[in-house]
Amino acid sequence: MRSRTLTLLAATVGAGLVLSACGANTADSGNSGNSSQSAPAPGGAAAGGKVGVILPETATSARWESFDKPFLTKALKDAGFDADVQNAQGDVQKFTTLADGMIAQNVKVLIIAAINGEVGSAVAKKAQAAGIPTIDYDRLNLGGSSDYYVSFDNEKVGQLQGQGLADALKDKKGAEVVMIEGAPTDNNATLFANGQKSVLQPKFASNDLKLVREQAIDNWDNQKGGQTFEQILTDNKGKVDGVVAANDGLAGAVITVLKKNGLNGKVPVTGQDATADGLMAILRGDQYMTVFKPIKEEAEAAAKLAVLLAKGDKAGADALATGKAKDPKGNREVKSVLLEPKLTTKEGVKEVVTQGYVKAAEICGGDLAAACTQLGIS
Repeated sequence: MRSRTLTLLAATVGAGLVLSACGANTADSGNSGNSSQSAPAPGGAAAGGKVGVILPETATSARWESFDKPFLTKALKDAGFDADVQNAQGDVQKFTTLADGMIAQNVKVLIIAAINGEVGSAVAKKAQAAGIPTIDYDRLNLGGSSDYYVSFDNEKVGQLQGQGLADALKDKKGAEVVMIEGAPTDNNATLFANGQKSVLQPKFASNDLKLVREQAIDNWDNQKGGQTFEQILTDNKGKVDGVVAANDGLAGAVITVLKKNGLNGKVPVTGQDATADGLMAILRGDQYMTVFKPIKEEAEAAAKLAVLLAKGDKAGADALATGKAKDPKGNREVKSVLLEPKLTTKEGVKEVVTQGYVKAAEICGGDLAAACTQLGIS
């Protein structure tokens, strides 16, 4: 059963956002983990004021610096606001310190993609005590108090992963499956797992598939994920037919182990985020699928919501955030913008490139040139 009621807004947000669209999605090299504050308007700060954004880390996913940071910065700047976008680099104390600094600067709105729900909830409470509206970005902080939430339909992400693996193993009755999940402290990881199981649990129950083991990985640590998978594989006497990996980083760690055992390309592996590494693994046949989440839409939706809140237009914010996300810990429903993810196999890689999230030059070199040519990726 789904844990929340969703009103998906992908089409509405995509059509209704008035913020200018970003160009090609490239990393802001030389700025990894540092603050990214947009240039003020001539003669001083931007007319709208400053919006603070705190991102969680860079170690386990390239998306935060390569995608979210430049998209958020541009969308807020185009709307007439300064964007102070900083990254906590996985450090809870740094996350708190960055938040304290932004609150002291009296930012108009604080957008937080928290390392975990505890620090996210604490930061939201501090900001609101100072009269600053908060938006949970990408991850809902359970038991928190943020006014709004912007993300993708994360149970749907898991459903796509589960369906992708089921499709890949449809002709292999009794196939043995390992599930490598994200951090147990990340509500998104719970939602991904719920979605996966909504598809796979009936197949486990009917013995169409066999669950070998499911294991959550603290802090989304790719190295730990690889070590854990290797131990599971060893305990199962080297037998595995399919792997649910919660994102492309964990998928890459799993694939490294499969390569050591001569199993890469023979065992379908899921992923998420449509990273360059994940897409290259798909083109090579080592990874079966990823989940493409158009992060530009997410960033622009968060920016638009922040602009409305900064202007005191709560009615406008409520009109945009018509979805609902359930917070069982806080016993509340959070007004949300929930966007639609897309299952992406080899045939869908071209769409990710065409939309500008990854450049062809990033994924089509060397041994992958022929595959890109065949798929019309240039």
